[in-house]
Amino acid sequence: MDNLTTHRPRNIGWARAAALLYGDWGTSKAYVIGLAFVAAGFSSFPIILAVCFLTGLVGYNYIIVCRHFPDGGGVYSAAREQSRVLAVLGSLLLLADFIVTAAMSCWDAMSYFGIHREYLKFATIGFLLVIGAINYFGPKHSGSLAFLLAIPMVLAVMAIIVFSLPHLTFAYLEPPHDSFRKNWVAFVGVILAFSGVEAIANLTGVMKLDAGSTPDKPSVASTARKAIWPVAIEVVLGTALLGWAMLSLPHSMKEEMGKSYEYMLRFLGEHYGGLAFGLHFGHVFGVFVGLVVGLLLLSAVNTAIGAMIGLIYMLARDREMPHSCTKLNSHGVPWQPLLLVVGMPIVLVILSDDLNSLADMYAIGVVGAITVNLGSCCFNRRLGLNWSEFTIMLTTFVVLFAVEVTIAKTKPAALFFATCVLGVGFGLRWYSMKRAGFETVIVKREHVSATVKSELIANFRPNLEPGQSVLVAARGFTPVLRYALEEAKLRHGNLYVLYVKELAVNLPGPLANPQRPRWQEDQQAAEIMNGMFELAQSAGVSVLPVYVISEDPAATIVDLAATLGVDILMLGASHRQTLAKLLKGNVVTEVAKNLPENIQLVIHS
Repeated sequence: MDNLTTHRPRNIGWARAAALLYGDWGTSKAYVIGLAFVAAGFSSFPIILAVCFLTGLVGYNYIIVCRHFPDGGGVYSAAREQSRVLAVLGSLLLLADFIVTAAMSCWDAMSYFGIHREYLKFATIGFLLVIGAINYFGPKHSGSLAFLLAIPMVLAVMAIIVFSLPHLTFAYLEPPHDSFRKNWVAFVGVILAFSGVEAIANLTGVMKLDAGSTPDKPSVASTARKAIWPVAIEVVLGTALLGWAMLSLPHSMKEEMGKSYEYMLRFLGEHYGGLAFGLHFGHVFGVFVGLVVGLLLLSAVNTAIGAMIGLIYMLARDREMPHSCTKLNSHGVPWQPLLLVVGMPIVLVILSDDLNSLADMYAIGVVGAITVNLGSCCFNRRLGLNWSEFTIMLTTFVVLFAVEVTIAKTKPAALFFATCVLGVGFGLRWYSMKRAGFETVIVKREHVSATVKSELIANFRPNLEPGQSVLVAARGFTPVLRYALEEAKLRHGNLYVLYVKELAVNLPGPLANPQRPRWQEDQQAAEIMNGMFELAQSAGVSVLPVYVISEDPAATIVDLAATLGVDILMLGASHRQTLAKLLKGNVVTEVAKNLPENIQLVIHS
């Protein structure tokens, strides 16, 4: 059999990837400067600058990660090359981050919309339920939505900065009052909104390839760099200037600023807009800023919920979570993970008193996940990092590790939350592996190598038995099934009947070792398989059912044809006019392009 590589469709350009990143990083300005003011008052400017510097440093490191992992470089993929347990640890920390991101972003969105504090918690829960209901029907092009919302957000930030320029001053800035230890703790408490870079790293498997690269030797370094650098620069400069604008307000407004920390951008927009064009304009501009920021925060909630669904589903398909988490609803969405990812943020909202209490639980998850990712890359010899990349990544890893330890030491609520997520996650992992019959054994490396080599030799032995096998892919009782049955009878071979159920889930990186689902649980597939069994019995043909769930039907069909070693692949539809529609337009083209030379392709209608 010829060598074969299947590929996920690469349709995400740098602009859409940047929009997804900005949905997380861009919204950080909405609460970082306010939380910094709560932590250190008018002496918070060095803390804001330190957070901006760390943001840029993390962005640079993830450009390196994306370059070395063109097929998905999130924490699960990067850490899995070192250890499956480490990969699950990083994934659960990332899940903890997404849970808090959904809760905190939705809470802050309600604050920017001007919801009264008395009804803030109920409104947050209501919007979480609405977004969960929307995700019941599958992903809704969050990248396009984020791109549309990013433009007015950038314009609003630029307008606030322009309005504040005549009033910027260092007169009200104060030097740090406390010791290095207390300032470090305050700095740690303001580190937020880093999970966007994990989303970008996970998307490298579907990013558009760089010029000159091929699917067999992919490179997305240029695409990732174009996506990360503009957002990082805007976030760093924008946060620094907005922080300066906040600290240019007189001390007499300190109490009012403290009350407005949850919607500081709206407060700054209203204040400086009023100074520029009058109180009425300031009020209208403040409402506009609140609406824009609030909508972008809700987009971040939608992205976080979609990412959590994909993460849990991926772990379940990789046999790290209970198999029941892979069951799909009629729209191709795993319904059990959906219930979990909507319910967990709601529980956090119910137990929290304000945005600050939610922020306390945020960083421990995202910082932990990024620390695991960068640490795994640092000590992965396969990557071949040069000395400068290794030094910068190792330095970032050490700083983030220190931040993670500080959070665990100084924020009991964050440590308790992370411990609960890890405990429940590893408990479910143990349960799923026990149900699947897996046992942990210790085998020496040379024994594993010998075992693998012997298996490879066995797999490459030629099959000299008579008969040619046929694989037929159909979505219903169509003429191609009868034709395939006739061919299998004439060639005295096996007939594989394939049913592909398309999956509507955004997955964070490539799937590994997917567990095969059961066709008996799918009504339409069961009707086809049982019908073919009956026809094959009278014809004396051996029929083998093949049922898969896939986000990329073309790649799955090609992969199965090569894996099963069939001689003929048949595709068909009920009639010619619906062939392209039924096979999702480009499926036939993609199959024909990637199918090995030794497998015949027959399109029947």
